[in-house]
Amino acid sequence: MTSSTEAAGDARSTDSGIEIKPVYHEDDVASLDLATALGEPGEFPFVRGPYRTMYREKPWTMRQYAGFATAEETNERFRYLLANGAPGLSMAFDLPTQLGMDSDDPRALGEVGRVGVAIDSVDDMLRVFDGIPLGEVSTSMTINAPAAVLLLLYRLVGEAQGVPADQLRGTIQNDILKEYIARGNYIFPPHASMRLTTDTFAYCAAEMPRFNTISISGYHIREAGSTAVQEVAFTLADGIAYVQAAVNAGLDVDRFAPRLSFFFNAHSNFLEEVAKFRAARGLWARIMRERFGAKDDKSMALRFHAQTGGSTLTAQQPDNNVVRVALQVLSAALGGAQSIHANGYDEALALPTEQSAKLALRTQQVIAEETGITDSSDPLAGGWMVEALTAEIEERARELIARIDERGGAVDSIEFMRDEIADAAYRWHKAMESGERKVVGINIQAEPEETEIDILKIDPAIERAQVQRLADLRAARDEAEVSAALDAVRSAARGTDNLLPPMHRALGARATIGEVCGVLREEFGEYDRMMAAAG
Repeated sequence: MTSSTEAAGDARSTDSGIEIKPVYHEDDVASLDLATALGEPGEFPFVRGPYRTMYREKPWTMRQYAGFATAEETNERFRYLLANGAPGLSMAFDLPTQLGMDSDDPRALGEVGRVGVAIDSVDDMLRVFDGIPLGEVSTSMTINAPAAVLLLLYRLVGEAQGVPADQLRGTIQNDILKEYIARGNYIFPPHASMRLTTDTFAYCAAEMPRFNTISISGYHIREAGSTAVQEVAFTLADGIAYVQAAVNAGLDVDRFAPRLSFFFNAHSNFLEEVAKFRAARGLWARIMRERFGAKDDKSMALRFHAQTGGSTLTAQQPDNNVVRVALQVLSAALGGAQSIHANGYDEALALPTEQSAKLALRTQQVIAEETGITDSSDPLAGGWMVEALTAEIEERARELIARIDERGGAVDSIEFMRDEIADAAYRWHKAMESGERKVVGINIQAEPEETEIDILKIDPAIERAQVQRLADLRAARDEAEVSAALDAVRSAARGTDNLLPPMHRALGARATIGEVCGVLREEFGEYDRMMAAAG
């Protein structure tokens, strides 16, 4: 029987182009043996969640992303968030730090402390975590090209506090492939970057077993304009490349894979997002068992952090972003996230203020404590629309991964993935311009006068102060010790030894991030996107 909406040609689809039916019935999932396909929470294929009890035991970790200006100001924001109930920290770094540059590098001019905290040496890291016991908190660090360097600085802070390395908990993003694909904050060529990544896997397996060695990120792929299906496919394709590189380096898959984690975007198409998270878990479990022969359930159980969609926030009518963020948090929670960051409503305009950061945290707390969604491990399981979308997203993502495999894998498919994302972004913007995709405050319910709100402003004086601190550090340290330690890093880069032990010694001698990365630049070279695209 044809409904009136179908007869009228009222076709609907998700952002990934998946057709949405006016009504779903049991027949729509009849081909899925749900009992077999879904399993139980905490059991293969983990579609229903990586843990049996999920949030009944405890809610997801509420991480509020923070880091700006000076180490002291970031420390103050961290203390504020912890005092207001945040159980974990998430650290943002400024652009020079992300690119392995010191604050006095001429290329860093105007960027020091702007979009995150400036970290030049272990002294800065000690100031960031002053009075924050690393044995009691977990810290996620959004850092990629120099991720190993920041991990080692974190370890040095732990040593200064008397916390053994094997007791430190947290995550480094350490996902360089998505930088080539979607974000652009890379330093070294792909194969050298992959060596740093696999060296980090091996180092942490031996030295820091409670630290998640990578957060394979679809977040930035989605922020660049991908669809939900592309986000799953390209993220898992990157994951395959990391696992294969580690296996090729001689690591046992069940030794390092349990510490892999993922990072996804919680976007606005609510049910597609819930289904996306569930589909990603099922697909990854099958990849790990079928492709890599993983035997440990922990190697197959995809665990992920979610952040609400920054690109969905509008500078127009910014109060509307409070609603967007709440619904996106809800989708991530119903999709089974292990940790969530809620964006501040003012982030389309500037870094979040203290007030907006607190409201974002309270948004998570209200959802966790007042809605009842934490009472059942997978509340939406068995819903015909959700299960149909889950199966469709998994199948479409599997097909995209096969296309990447045909091209030699993720490392050799960077340009392909870039092009696919660019096409998807173009289609979305054309749909928004035409009114097919509606955005409140932009193409519907727009208002002529914009709302004025207070935003966070960074004092330019902090850059001068940071540069002076760097000069003071260089004047006070033992230059001969630093030089010898950097020579050891160079020797390891030229050979096959793990890079992290000599880097640890150099950073402990107060070598700077820019100096350590400078040695690696000299040995590995730098990635040139235009030359790479030209072949």
